[in-house]
Amino acid sequence: MSKRILIVGGVAGGASVAARARRLDEKAEIMMFEKGPHVSFSNCSLPFYLSRVVDDSNALVLMSPEQFQKQYRIEARVNSEVTKINRKEKKITVRNLNTGEEYEETYDTLVLSPGAVPVLPKSIEGIDRPNVFTVRNVVDIRKLDEYLSERGIQDVAVVGGGFIGVEVTENLRVAGRNVSLVEALDQIMAPFDYDMAQILHKEMLDHGVNLILSDGVKKIGEDSIELQSGRKVAAEAVVMAIGVRPETGLAKDAGLEIGETGGIRVNHDYLTSDPDIYAVGDAIEVYNRLTRKPSRLALAGPAQRQARAAADHMYGIPHNNKGVIGSSVVRIFDLNAASTGLNEKSAKAAGIPCDFAYVIPADKVGLMPGSHPLHFKLLYEYPTGRILGAQAVGKGEADKRIDVIAAMITMGATLEDLKELELCYAPLFGTAKDAVNHAALVGLNLLYGRFRQVPVTKVRELVERNEFIVDVREKNEFDRGHLINAVNIPLSGLRDRLDEIPKDRPVYLHCRSSQRSYNAVMALQNLGYDNVVNISGSYLGICCYEYYQDRVTGRKKIVTEYNFT
Repeated sequence: MSKRILIVGGVAGGASVAARARRLDEKAEIMMFEKGPHVSFSNCSLPFYLSRVVDDSNALVLMSPEQFQKQYRIEARVNSEVTKINRKEKKITVRNLNTGEEYEETYDTLVLSPGAVPVLPKSIEGIDRPNVFTVRNVVDIRKLDEYLSERGIQDVAVVGGGFIGVEVTENLRVAGRNVSLVEALDQIMAPFDYDMAQILHKEMLDHGVNLILSDGVKKIGEDSIELQSGRKVAAEAVVMAIGVRPETGLAKDAGLEIGETGGIRVNHDYLTSDPDIYAVGDAIEVYNRLTRKPSRLALAGPAQRQARAAADHMYGIPHNNKGVIGSSVVRIFDLNAASTGLNEKSAKAAGIPCDFAYVIPADKVGLMPGSHPLHFKLLYEYPTGRILGAQAVGKGEADKRIDVIAAMITMGATLEDLKELELCYAPLFGTAKDAVNHAALVGLNLLYGRFRQVPVTKVRELVERNEFIVDVREKNEFDRGHLINAVNIPLSGLRDRLDEIPKDRPVYLHCRSSQRSYNAVMALQNLGYDNVVNISGSYLGICCYEYYQDRVTGRKKIVTEYNFT
């Protein structure tokens, strides 16, 4: 007998289950039910319609019901909401949203892929106003775009600095609108540590975004929003993007187990607590292979892999569930920002002892066109050297480096493995010692105690305490901007000016690139100095870290001039 597979929800999870099941079984009866009008669309591309990078909203729709039927013999019913699961009789109740008609369908196997829904706090006064929008599907993005265009709206507030909020902000700004991005936390983009996020904050300011951190929304009005601080911000339209919650109502009503993170609990093969019901995508709870704890991960790549694994299991094909690590990338104006695995915050929260290497090498040979600095932070476990995660920000191929680290994490690699990793090299594509190899070498030096470092987050404290800081750049570089209390002793003249460097107090060294200050540290240590410390991140890193807070708070600068070149 042919198998009857019913799937609730389309897009990355549900549609991928359907397509894989069809490839495995030509005789199966496969039906998808989607509450909205589109069963398959590129939700990750939605914000780019606002700037017309995607010039036609119809292009966001990847497959129509007719295409599913013709190409795969899969019946896709849109505007069809599944309202109930009868597990005992193996039936679902479906409501046709066009007619209001309700009917039942029986299943042999049921797959839940309902996704996640935007969080809209009822505590915010005016949250139900008609000028408040979310971005979840093609209908949402068309509705927002039409509202802005038809009314000629220029002032827009985006609430939430995650992936959706940041991408909506960028595309609205590219479209020429005045955009305020409001984030209740002290940084945007939670996958990045606070020091790396400062680079992104500067990019927002440089492109005219009114970035407001550490402040939440209290009230939404017709032409403005009021923040918790009492500040008012001009906004004729508001896009809420503070996060999503898994769509678990159907599963809860059916008595399926819900995990501790609020997602549907599934086993190794994505089966729920019912042996005839699978669940995949944003609605489920997944296993984080690094923290060894359950978590949630709303990303399309993992959803597609879960979908394939679930379909395979239906037909007895084994699957090795390795868990997730969380790899992602986003473009923010001229910068690419990518991350994978754990950051400092999440590692510490999980109780994993860790340290990091922060380097800013060129992403390709410096004399080549298009060479730019790449801010690269590599996190590793102490004392094993096991690689835990990485973050990369720059104008070049940040994703390429993070993909390398994602692969290393998946293989359980250490700093020693990464040091020896052989990668492609040509001057137009990278450097002979790539950023990832460079970071591994720095990490090993730290791990084995060959030298000590202090992060950019502590430099202000050093300056305010008037610690002895040596800038080992050449004088012409020093004159273009330096720490206000730094002493300029270039690496080229270091050995001739040792009498200027004290041995009875800590000495902190920095430069334009970590390579020179590292050489200076090693030279001094070999010459009998036992209290020298390298400032991680160099002068460029210091400027990037300090800039945003200096601008928005008006605090005293610790540099004579910012230098971002």
